[in-house]
Amino acid sequence: MYAAKKSSKYRGNQISFGANMALSIFMGLLAIITVLPLILVIIISFSSSTSLTYTGYTFFPSEWSVNAYTNLFKTGRALLDSYIITIFYTFTGTVLSLFVTSMYAFVLAQKRLRARRFFAFYAFFTTLFGGGLVPSYILNVRYLHLNDTIWIFLLPGMFGAFNAIILRTFIQTTVSDTLFEAARIDGASDWTVYWRITMPLSKAGLATLGLFSVVGRWNDWFTGLLYIENAKLVPLQTFLQKIQNNLDFLKQNAQLASSMDGLEALKNIPSESTRMAITLLTIFPLLIAYPFFQRYFVKGLTIGSVKG
Repeated sequence: MYAAKKSSKYRGNQISFGANMALSIFMGLLAIITVLPLILVIIISFSSSTSLTYTGYTFFPSEWSVNAYTNLFKTGRALLDSYIITIFYTFTGTVLSLFVTSMYAFVLAQKRLRARRFFAFYAFFTTLFGGGLVPSYILNVRYLHLNDTIWIFLLPGMFGAFNAIILRTFIQTTVSDTLFEAARIDGASDWTVYWRITMPLSKAGLATLGLFSVVGRWNDWFTGLLYIENAKLVPLQTFLQKIQNNLDFLKQNAQLASSMDGLEALKNIPSESTRMAITLLTIFPLLIAYPFFQRYFVKGLTIGSVKG
């Protein structure tokens, strides 16, 4: 009798073979549609200027070329320096940000802290009102002297108020208060509770926020444009953005060439394929890093969904 009821219950949760097949086909088509733009970008980056001129964007170009990548790699050491500095400050900045933000979130999650509501509101208030670009620039340049240093990429974004509030909710819904109390009864200090209990149990939340931080820092081009003049400290996004602006300027002012050969060379600059090559150089490291975060990403998407 019990086995029959259990079998009937499981059958009620199953879908038919036809529905399963239709759902699989739909999800497969959705995955293909998602990947197609990336494939098109790769193909265009290896297409010649002649092919793009006559056939436009197509999956089957009439002529292949690596001129876009050749022109980019002609920058030599500058491109490599931009990659190195971007990887360094993205990784270091993300680690420092998660460390500082998680400590603040851990403190906010402690119900025995009487002023935790005040500190939570203090962090939340900064998400509503900001000083703006001009005060930030004056503070960073005139008083902190962070311009033309690696610290401009690390210090201003070390603490994320919104991430701290989200992570606080995640800790409250993941780590029970009884576990905190049991650790303290056993003689564990606050640092031990934070480092050896809370952090291991918060890997999903930390990985999700870490992925968002990595993407944001990797795509940051405005900080380098505003504060960096030293060529060895220019981040990748700023460097590639300057290359694109120079290409657009040359294409729009091709009539300034002093000879017919120069005019023809400017007209043949592979600006479209170079733009796609720049896009690939930008997103390729993120495509490599994403699988390492994926195991925590689905679980981490639910952080903050339960009210704490």
